[in-house]
This record gives sequence, structure tokens and C-alpha cells, in this order.
Amino acid sequence: MLHLRGAPALSGSRSSELLRKIRTLLPAVSDLSAEFQHFVELTPGTEALESDSLDVLQQLLTYGPRDEVGNDEEPEGIEQSLLVVPRPGTLSPWSSKATDIARICGLTQIARIERGITYRFVHADPIDLQPALPFIHDRMTESILQSPAQAVQLFEKSEPQPLKTVDILKQGRQALVDADRNLGLALSEDEIDYLVDSFREIGRN
Repeated sequence: MLHLRGAPALSGSRSSELLRKIRTLLPAVSDLSAEFQHFVELTPGTEALESDSLDVLQQLLTYGPRDEVGNDEEPEGIEQSLLVVPRPGTLSPWSSKATDIARICGLTQIARIERGITYRFVHADPIDLQPALPFIHDRMTESILQSPAQAVQLFEKSEPQPLKTVDILKQGRQALVDADRNLGLALSEDEIDYLVDSFREIGRN
């Protein structure tokens, strides 16, 4: 797997707005930045890209907000990073388009490109970033990793599992509660209620 850093993922104004929202719950956070991270799976038998191909790939992955001219001083405090990526086992729309574009440009050694965002928080004292998570990721479609090296799991292949049915019509809400626990769906209480009501309304499990 290749790991290529990208441009800032947020403009200055969007970064400031996100910081403002997070500080309503975590006032100790003094600074926030976000940066695209790209992960590239090569085709079997390809150990590395040649320099010309790597140059083309880097040009394709150069996009997004430019670094704004301003204060270059590093913010003081403890820095903590979280990497947000698509949930392992899924294929994001961005990945499909980026991979197709790379192949059209002659990069046939590339099997797949995926993207994540590293969020860097600066704070004066050690804090738990858990309250900030809803602001930076969708737990239904995304996962949080502690380091780019863990992104290799994005490309892990697994055999399809047999279809399972959650019998809401006969067993009610508890059937989905049990499935949530056993399958690790990470559904909230309101999401469970919504799904139960919706499937009862259409009369199917």
C-alpha cells in the first residue's frame, strides 16, 4: 500500500467554523486542521510505481484548498490526530471515480485508490476527543483509525457472508437490538426506532 499526503481538506473559513462547533463541547481545543490522505493498492505483482507513474499519480491527487498565507507559527499545546476513512469492507464513490481516472491516465498498476482525512487537534491539557467525533465522521459509513498504517485494512478482502434476516415483524424491536449487538452495527436508539417503524410500515423484515 502506498500512502500519499494531500492538500488541506478544509478551507480556512470551514476549519474555523468546525473549530467553533467543537469548542462548544471541548473548549480546551485551541486549534484544528484537516488534511487529505490517499492510500493506493497496487495490482498483484507490482511492488512499487516507477518515478514517472508516481509523478502522474501525485498530480492527479493534487486538489482541494490551497494553503493560505498567514502565520506559520506552530500552535502550542498537545497535538492529537484522528484519521477518518470509509468503513472497511465498503467501496466509496470517490474511490471508484479516482481509480477509473488513474487507469484512464495509464496507471494500470493501480488496483484501487482510497481517501481519508486526518484531523489534528491542539489542546493545552490531555482530553478525550470522543465528544468531537460526530462533527468529523459519519459512524454509519466511516471509521476512525489511529494511524495511516492501519489503513491497509481498507483493502482487505473477505468472503461474502450468508444473508441474515432480522425478524422485526414477529420479534419486534428486540430482534434489531440483538442484531445490533451481535453484528456490531453501532446503531443508536433513535436509529433502531426509525428502522423498526419503517420496516413495520412496509410489512417486511
